[in-house]
Amino acid sequence: NKIAGFEAGADDYVVKPFSPRELVFRVKAVLKRFVKGDLGGERPLSFNGGSLVVNGDTYKVMKAGKEVRLTPTEFKVLFTLASSPHRVFTRSELVEKALGYQFEGYERSVDAHIKNIRHKLEDDLQNPVFIHTIYGVGYRFSGSRDV
Repeated sequence: NKIAGFEAGADDYVVKPFSPRELVFRVKAVLKRFVKGDLGGERPLSFNGGSLVVNGDTYKVMKAGKEVRLTPTEFKVLFTLASSPHRVFTRSELVEKALGYQFEGYERSVDAHIKNIRHKLEDDLQNPVFIHTIYGVGYRFSGSRDV
């Protein structure tokens, strides 16, 4: 049945029994692709006078003119945070927006991704410039967006 459905043009298949949360994530993922395409579609996000540039079209991050290599998951987490500077995201929001319904880990794995991103972006881990922890809530991107 699954194969027949995909051959008929289906984008996804939900097997019973399914969790309502999984269904919501799947619908949101499809709507996200339909409404705004991929991560890019607009000019790169630039912060702190160009010291950090995040490009959703090319999945590239430049810090002080040098490319920073991030995993695809790290990039999606960073892009999600940087797209809404100064907004606080809970771990579950980051899982939903950055990792999507296919993510099968724990919400706490977001902490490991944030730690890895910080090691790659921040000069002083004790005084981060870009990603701040909001204790008891989640994370906030604190870079100043260039106009």
